[in-house]
Amino acid sequence: MRRRAVISAGLLAAPGIVTAQSMRPIRMIVPFPPGGATDALSRIAAQKLQEKLGQTVVVENRAGGNGVVGGMALIQSQPDGLTIMASASIHAVLHRVLRNIPFDPLNDFAPIARTAKGPLLFVVDPRKPQRTVAEVAAAAHANARDWTFTTSSLGSAGHLAAIAFGQAARADILMVPQRSSSAGLTDVAAGNVSLMFDPVLAPLPMVRGGQLRGLAITNERRIPAAPEIPTMAEAGMPDFVFHSWYGIWGPKGMPPAIVTRMNRALAEGMREPDVMQRLAALAFEPVDEDAAAFDAAIRQEEARGTQLLARVNFEAQ
Repeated sequence: MRRRAVISAGLLAAPGIVTAQSMRPIRMIVPFPPGGATDALSRIAAQKLQEKLGQTVVVENRAGGNGVVGGMALIQSQPDGLTIMASASIHAVLHRVLRNIPFDPLNDFAPIARTAKGPLLFVVDPRKPQRTVAEVAAAAHANARDWTFTTSSLGSAGHLAAIAFGQAARADILMVPQRSSSAGLTDVAAGNVSLMFDPVLAPLPMVRGGQLRGLAITNERRIPAAPEIPTMAEAGMPDFVFHSWYGIWGPKGMPPAIVTRMNRALAEGMREPDVMQRLAALAFEPVDEDAAAFDAAIRQEEARGTQLLARVNFEAQ
């Protein structure tokens, strides 16, 4: 008990005046493999958290089970601020896409901060003759069997956007899940599947290189990183807005003072000019909200995801 109090005091102190005992590294669990958007955003957040707290932050990728392995590692840790998790919007709907997961993603974690959000890029196999969203929608409506979607993870923003597209096109398009963004995009580029929605970070270089065809951005407006690509609204699907967002969670029972200290450190760090420049290049923007607002965003995501999954009678895997 005394050790935990010292650690908590260290996290609450200003950088440079923490005690020697509180200088143990903070472990940031990332429940997905390296290389994707979640990992990239997590490492930016870890760097800024380390700078603001004056305490080493070590990123640990614990992939497996669509995020369950990393989530379990977090809830089994002590709520002392020394173990946190960096994940994405998928966390909010895990219990809707997986059967019998060993935790409640809404109530067994302590939301700390949402760090960034960004739209998705809608890409198609470049061998397909269709060059616009409207053409793809019409072709899929006419013969859905000619089309397939892939997604990096069930319940991800890309998966939910794919469901929404099928609903808008009135087409029952087969979903073929992959183990990661890179694997899914490689499948589209190889012609093994037809379509994918994914955060801009990974597919945009492949679009620029000709391996994929970029159709539209799921944002309210065009983005500086790819101003030539229209929004889904411009492409004929009004109100089609989806964002993948990223955040930091702790174990349930974290002291509110530690949550607040980390929340403010992340909000400050993610809005520094160097970070904002890096985020803009990746088509992301920082999010500045307190832990309560983050919790509300999680519950809003869960409600939207539940509704979309119900529309297609999705059965948890």
